[in-house]
Amino acid sequence: MGDTARLVNAARAAGLRMATAESCTGGMVAAAITETPGASNVFDWGVVTYANAAKRDLLGVAAATLDAHGAVSEEVAAEMARGARARSGADIAVSITGIAGPGGSEHKPEGRVCFGLATAGGCTTETVEFGARGRDTVRALARDRAIALLIEGVG
Repeated sequence: MGDTARLVNAARAAGLRMATAESCTGGMVAAAITETPGASNVFDWGVVTYANAAKRDLLGVAAATLDAHGAVSEEVAAEMARGARARSGADIAVSITGIAGPGGSEHKPEGRVCFGLATAGGCTTETVEFGARGRDTVRALARDRAIALLIEGVG
């Protein structure tokens, strides 16, 4: 059984609904979940908020947070996850924001991806440095990490 099937089955068994908020992965997490039979029983909502304006308008990310920390930050990932959970009505939401490449800077290198996971118990965040491994690889690794976070969150 693949990870998305495991996720869908675990969410169904727990009676939980999920949502996603994605930036650098462009909907890859939602696509992976919805490719799984039975996903309609547990997946509510997915949004791609690539631009900062979309993060603000669709998820309620504060302009002050974006200004202070930048889009690729745990602070923004947390607001994205909380916004997705609140606005979708889902029980659990994951968010992704990062620099898939090419590019980056000294302070925010290529391959840095920040994740948020919002549940009824609160919101956790993490940053993973995937490295300058190429855009496709970073995006696929970020998708897989988000699915793993959802599996952990569903329990």
